[in-house]
Amino acid sequence: MSEAAVTIRFEGDGRAYQPGETLEGEYRLHRIAPEELRAIEVSVLWYTEGKGDEDLAVHEFHRLDVEGGDVVDTSRPNRFRTVLPESPMSYDGLIMKLRWCVRVRVFLHRNREVVGQKGFQLGDVPPAKAVAP
Repeated sequence: MSEAAVTIRFEGDGRAYQPGETLEGEYRLHRIAPEELRAIEVSVLWYTEGKGDEDLAVHEFHRLDVEGGDVVDTSRPNRFRTVLPESPMSYDGLIMKLRWCVRVRVFLHRNREVVGQKGFQLGDVPPAKAVAP
């Protein structure tokens, strides 16, 4: 049997988004039976990678609590939408990188969890270049 999965799609897929612009899209649940579902969390967030401490901040967060009465149709796509902030911008540095993404966490019975994540670029900051000594 195939594994449960989440796929995420953006409107205008594959382009950089600008601060103040609206990010919209949808996510789909695959091979997840409705009776298995406990909750879904959808986050728009940024995180850092590289040397030093890694940071993470959530720009927008929504939780659908199926056990609390929220209704989710697992056979259809579910939409998300947010206005993007002014900062921080995506950055691809030599020591540190700042990444934006939409993350969908699906909580299932028996403490199982399925996560889908799709990155996007916020702003037009050029990548860092090494300086010759």
